Amino acid sequence: YANPREKIRRLLNAGDLVRVKKGLYTFGDPFRRAPVSRELLANLIYGPSYISLDYALAWHGLIPERVSAVTSVTTGRSRQFTTPYGSFSYQTLSEGRYAVGADLEGTESGSFLLAIPEKAIADKVWCDKQFDGKRMADFQFYLEEDLRMDMNRLCALDLSHLEAVRAAYDSRKIDRLVRFLQSLQEPSNA
Repeated sequence: YANPREKIRRLLNAGDLVRVKKGLYTFGDPFRRAPVSRELLANLIYGPSYISLDYALAWHGLIPERVSAVTSVTTGRSRQFTTPYGSFSYQTLSEGRYAVGADLEGTESGSFLLAIPEKAIADKVWCDKQFDGKRMADFQFYLEEDLRMDMNRLCALDLSHLEAVRAAYDSRKIDRLVRFLQSLQEPSNA
């Protein structure tokens, strides 16, 4: 086409394309063969990123709430996007903390990066500036009451993944979190 921008504008006006953000489009309803995957969009809207925090906690069944905004972590600046497919938010992590704990998940619409449960919890605790986590005793109330996490699921977390997350974070707050989660799996707490 001699003028691709004009063609895109006409497709947008006709509803044949939907603009997610500048340079990122999906097919409109008449041409879409499958539902749009918000999880896949989250990886594409801003990167490098992977889904974590509240959305990943809900995905893994650790919290009972339905999370409407797709939450992710990134090595870039913290950002928020409002699109025709909903809200997407991104929290900054340093490269060392970002690099550990993401898995490729697949759905019929495609594959996307998602934090493993252990990493999603650590990201949530780290990014929640209202919780200081200075005492191990605070974690029980924070996880069970504030976040309403399923304590039975917390008891089933993978200890080797927790150790990898602890090493990547190199933080007292996350060290206390991991020690608390490990204490849930000790025989005296079973």
